[in-house]
Amino acid sequence: MPLADARRVFEVNIFGAAGLTQLVLPSMRTQGGGTIVNISSIGGEAAFALAGWYYASKHALEGWTDSLRQEVARFGVRVVQIQPGIIRSAFEQDTARLLHETSEHDAYRDVAEKMARRVEASNRASDPAVVGRAVRRAVGASAPRPRYAVGYLARTVLTLNWLLTDRAFDAIATR
Repeated sequence: MPLADARRVFEVNIFGAAGLTQLVLPSMRTQGGGTIVNISSIGGEAAFALAGWYYASKHALEGWTDSLRQEVARFGVRVVQIQPGIIRSAFEQDTARLLHETSEHDAYRDVAEKMARRVEASNRASDPAVVGRAVRRAVGASAPRPRYAVGYLARTVLTLNWLLTDRAFDAIATR
């Protein structure tokens, strides 16, 4: 991925969330509470080949959200992250096309083509409504959990990432 594209990914996934937080946080502190919900990804804890910048931006969002949660708790502000798995979306639908295009004449072509075929063959992505329901659940909770893993493969991937060694997870992820 060209670095200009990587910067755009960070602009959206981390600096966009930070900018919105800076807009709402003063009012939340003044009123003595509120809930900030960041949409992360299972990719905020587990990474996969050929999307390193995306996963790096989600890891950054997870770390920033954890710090923010600690910083603003004394003001009654709760901070939550939603960690979607595979969700039916334009992003998910565009993945195979991008894998084909970006690796057409690339050293990673064989891996990209294999991944693209798997994405094209899969029809198990969750409805985006699962993310909305998680946001509603988090905002409505008197003591929301710091993280809500939702959607296809979310809990499975996060559990494997936690249980397995890095090398064992890598072996599964690259198969």
